[in-house]
Amino acid sequence: MSETPMPDDARAADRYWMGLALDQARAAEAAGEVPVGAVVVRDGVVLGYGRNGPIEAADATAHAEIAAIRAACRMVDNYRLPGATLYCTLEPCAMCAGAIGHARIARVVYGADDFRAGAVHSIFQVLDEPRLNHRVAHTGGVLAEASADLLRVFFRARRAARP
Repeated sequence: MSETPMPDDARAADRYWMGLALDQARAAEAAGEVPVGAVVVRDGVVLGYGRNGPIEAADATAHAEIAAIRAACRMVDNYRLPGATLYCTLEPCAMCAGAIGHARIARVVYGADDFRAGAVHSIFQVLDEPRLNHRVAHTGGVLAEASADLLRVFFRARRAARP
């Protein structure tokens, strides 16, 4: 497994950056999207923000991670993001895990596990696949309860609104 224990100061930094990803998740929710947010950070600088937007964009690939990666790549004018960390409120799916690897992101930190589509830990372990040529360290469970609560409240309201 690529997860490693971190000193307290690194944990505090992870919580800080995840807080920014949660802000993006709330923006997604306000737009009527599933509340998932992401932030790409390198050397203490945000390179890109992203929020879920498949409905608004009419684009199945408009996940928060993809939006954040695209923004970060534009920021540095490169399709590779070595040394970067992607913070996401929900465990990335297979599509996003693949994009993370292709972008050469060094580390992923996520909040809530995704037991329906998670591709880091829950269902698949794409980032640990030994046949792939890039390894991505990962840490799950950072502000997991806050991330999961956003999703629970969103889907509960959706179910209640159904006729």
